[in-house]
Amino acid sequence: MKKFLNKIEKDFNIVEIDKEVSTIFDATKILNKYPQDVVILNNPSGYDIPIISGLCNTREKIARAINCKKDEIIYRIADAIENPIKIKNTSNLRGYITTEPDLSKLPILTHFKKDGGAYITGGVVIAKDPETNVSNASIHRMLVLSKDKLAIRIVPRDLYTYFNKAKRMEKNLGITIAIGLDPAILLASTSSIPINSDEMELANNFKEDGLKLLNVGNLRVPEADIILEGKILYNKTSEEGPFVDLTDTYDHVRNEPVIQLTKMHIKEENPYYHSILPAGFEHKLLQGLPQEPRIYKSVKNTVPTVQNVLLTEGGCCWLHAIISIEKQNQGDGKNALLATLSAHPSLKHAVVVDSDIDIFNLQDIEYAISTRVKGDDDIIIIPKVRGSSLDPVALPDGTTTKVGVDATKDIYQKEKFERVSLS
Repeated sequence: MKKFLNKIEKDFNIVEIDKEVSTIFDATKILNKYPQDVVILNNPSGYDIPIISGLCNTREKIARAINCKKDEIIYRIADAIENPIKIKNTSNLRGYITTEPDLSKLPILTHFKKDGGAYITGGVVIAKDPETNVSNASIHRMLVLSKDKLAIRIVPRDLYTYFNKAKRMEKNLGITIAIGLDPAILLASTSSIPINSDEMELANNFKEDGLKLLNVGNLRVPEADIILEGKILYNKTSEEGPFVDLTDTYDHVRNEPVIQLTKMHIKEENPYYHSILPAGFEHKLLQGLPQEPRIYKSVKNTVPTVQNVLLTEGGCCWLHAIISIEKQNQGDGKNALLATLSAHPSLKHAVVVDSDIDIFNLQDIEYAISTRVKGDDDIIIIPKVRGSSLDPVALPDGTTTKVGVDATKDIYQKEKFERVSLS
């Protein structure tokens, strides 16, 4: 993380706040003032460890972290997924202060007034499949229950599968929680890869100088400013929530598994506590952006001339997609829409545009919709399909209505739509 900060300090704004700031609500207010900057709170009230936020809150920063341009991120992730690199560089834990777990020593934020409590939001959970020993890394929100216990929200993905295997065996699942990581590792930890793949090998592809892992217990963990060791208890749950999710609305309370911490390792030299602001750009981009290569791959199977895919920040990087294609046949636009809506089940609205439209420019998108869409021909409405649990208008059974907008030119009348300023 420190190397990345040094790498971006000349080109990106880093805001340092030296005044004393409470971790209860006040820190969130400051972070909201600087939605796309890196923010360092040097003096959290009652703590010795500064808070950092905003490492991944723009596509430009993420592109810098994985050594590509903003419009190449989708291809860079796809390449890393196809070409993971085994990690040879490992070492034992050195340069850390190891103590009994005590979460009261960390400046964990309570973000909003109705929150269930203080939440770890930037922690990457490392675990092994109890049957295959394949490692998984994933980001989860974790509610502080006491100085050595957390409630963890787990959705049906890899860690959920690992935990349920351990539960059937009546065994606790050993984990580590890494906080304060290089953004390339954060991105890899949120990427959608097969369950028998290792996110750290994906991260190793991103890293020009190679990824180093630390031996912590029986797990291999990326270098981080703070590392927590523990286990997810197979026979204990606790209420988790409310918590503000991607849509800037409250997710509801559930019973979730409990983590029992056993050790705490904090870097001796200048550690930071990384906090991801709920519903902020960092939250949205890390959760949504890795879905773009999956959508791209699905569309490419149907429309091989697809150019790019974007999950928009205004759509919470989850509910709205823009797809760029080089249209060759009249039905390409609608085929691209159907492939998009099926590739990402949480998606609600999709717009497909021609390659002369800049998908990173929302004014250009609006131009395409206003000049190339005939509502009765170009809008697809699909009612009563499964959507996102985060969508406030979804029905209690999880269904919603999906909309596709074909904002591409009529292939038989292309000359009517040529943009003079681009010729």
